[in-house]
Parts: sequence; structure tokens; C-alpha cells
Amino acid sequence: MTRDIIAILRGLTPGEACEIADVLIEAGITKIEVPLNSPEPFDSIARMIAHAGNAAIIGAGTVLDVGAVERLAGIGAQMVVSPDAFPDVIGATKRAGMLSYPGVMTATEAFAALRAGADGLKFFPAFKLGTDGYAALSAVLPKGTRCFAVGGVGPDDFQAWRDVGIAGFGIGSGVYKPGMSAADVRTRANDLVSAYDTAFR
Repeated sequence: MTRDIIAILRGLTPGEACEIADVLIEAGITKIEVPLNSPEPFDSIARMIAHAGNAAIIGAGTVLDVGAVERLAGIGAQMVVSPDAFPDVIGATKRAGMLSYPGVMTATEAFAALRAGADGLKFFPAFKLGTDGYAALSAVLPKGTRCFAVGGVGPDDFQAWRDVGIAGFGIGSGVYKPGMSAADVRTRANDLVSAYDTAFR
């Protein structure tokens, strides 16, 4: 089963990158994002790509400019996640053959991102939008738009978001915090996968 869960590893360091990637992949989470405001993020991403091969889609979050997109393409990243819907970043991401998941909150931002070529939309902060807000917005989006709830959403919320048509989730501190052991990440990842499978069965 392919699960639309993006693990957001903010604060990850290169020395732990491969071990954390292993436990996520073993649990069934195969989309991994290292935000660029983490320590040495490009090094962490490059290590995980070399280590995991085709077992995961690995990329960066908090991508704000075309220069970062080009650097990510150069190390073989497959995914770019942004907090905003900057058309230049989306366009550069698609030209480089990577998946683009920009952050949006309004219908205007969502359609701008889709017109620029986004593969999916990151609704952030999801807990502020809520399931009611998302249900209203999603009614006007093109059928089949892949939408992710990110920010303040955890496994206890998966079913409610699934019920209003969300495709997946971006999970940050709910799966990883700096200093957390691989065993802790494994436990949290297993809980997320179990909740996702229950909601999307």
C-alpha cells in the first residue's frame, strides 16, 4: 500500500539521516522531507538518497528560491515542499523533474499553485483551516487534486480528514524531533501508518 504520509524531519543531522530513513521506510513511510532550515540539510538529503535508493521519495521542505531547487536537483532529490506557492519555485521544480508540493491556505493560492504545475497542495496550517474549511475549499478544486493536511494534525485526526477527502498528511514533530532516538521514531511511525491504514482502508 502506498501511503501519502510525508515525514518532515526538521532538525535532522547528517549523522542520523540514514538510520532515521531506515526506520521510516521499514514502517511504511516512503516520502521523506528534510526542511532546509535544518543543520546541513543538503548533506542529509544526499546521504539518504544514496542509502535508500528507490525505496523512498526523498526531498526538501522550506524551499524558498530557485537556487535551492537547482541544488536539490543536482543531488538527485525527488521532491520539493514549500511553505508558499511561489510560481518560480514550482516551475523550476517541474523542469527538474521533481514533485512539487507548495503550501497554500486559500482558493487563490491553490489555483495559482496548480496553474504553475504543482503535483499536489500542502494545506498549512491545517489545524487552523479545519476539516470544515478544507471541505468547502476542496469543492472548487479540480477533481483528483492531491491535497495534504500539514500542521497540527496527528493520527487521531486522520479519519476526520479522510472523511472530507484529504489524500494525505505531512507529519513533523509527531514523527521526529531533534534528539529523538531511532526507536522512538519507529514507534511513532508505526502508529501513524496504523492510523492511516485504518482511515484509508
